[in-house]
Amino acid sequence: MPTETPVYLFLGFLESGKTKFIQETLEDKRFSSGEKTLLLVCEEGEEEYETIRFADAENVELVVLDDKTKLTEAYLSGLQIQYGIERVVVEYNGTWLLEDFFNAMPEGWMVNQIMTFFDSNTFINYNANMRQFTFDKIQNTQLVVFNRFDDKMDKMEFHKIVRAISRRCDIVYEHADGKADFDDIEDPLPFDINAPVIEIEDKDYAFFYRDLTENLESYIGKTVKFKGLVAKDKRLAPQDIVIGRHVMTCCEADIQYCGLACVLPSVMDLQTRDWVCVTAKVRFEKHRIYKGKGPVLIAEKAIVCNPPEEALAMFY
Repeated sequence: MPTETPVYLFLGFLESGKTKFIQETLEDKRFSSGEKTLLLVCEEGEEEYETIRFADAENVELVVLDDKTKLTEAYLSGLQIQYGIERVVVEYNGTWLLEDFFNAMPEGWMVNQIMTFFDSNTFINYNANMRQFTFDKIQNTQLVVFNRFDDKMDKMEFHKIVRAISRRCDIVYEHADGKADFDDIEDPLPFDINAPVIEIEDKDYAFFYRDLTENLESYIGKTVKFKGLVAKDKRLAPQDIVIGRHVMTCCEADIQYCGLACVLPSVMDLQTRDWVCVTAKVRFEKHRIYKGKGPVLIAEKAIVCNPPEEALAMFY
């Protein structure tokens, strides 16, 4: 058994094009080098796999896992031992959260690629009514493919939904005739990252926090200014606080406090839930709240202030 087992994850709702893409991938000789492959199918739609057409059919073991209670580390480890699996291709269930799969991955399984597929005709409706699941499919993916795209559809509507969740993934619009358009719409940040002081408006904190955590190198050494909610902890040094905002990423059930370590210019009489406007230089260094290195704000100014009109930060 290999020490590392690559995992290829294909996400999306039923009839989104996952099966077709996986079928074509496993028919491609370039994807097959004799590895023993587990094709784990977590939901079955109208389209079925034609395993006889796989380039290396004798080395592909198709297993249907449509019972979520079986999605455990013990079960997956058992499959790997039983079939001598060297790599895993997963057609994941559209109504299961990705975290459930990550929690069940056996030791040594490494996610090599994540691709997400949506039917353009149903995506807007799914996003409106099942936001938690569309968010889950997009947040960690490397590529979003909108199948059955029509020129009458508004690319910007699709683009904005994806970019509110992730700025890192690529987006492809695939038409019924097979023509594919790559998304090349630019996404300027709602603040000037090259300004002497990067001023973050109250409505833009969610975008700032996400971009800072995804592209930390772009912020190191720069000065930022924003209004945040204080969190105190007795374990912190007297001049240290955590400052941030509550951010709603996909739905009310997914609201979380997104804060950053901050070293004040002097000891201040602050309490948890106080609002402070901070001007600080961003550094990357060790801090207790990270249990290692992370973004640390070295405050030049910190002024107690009124809360913003909307205390909850969102991706608009």
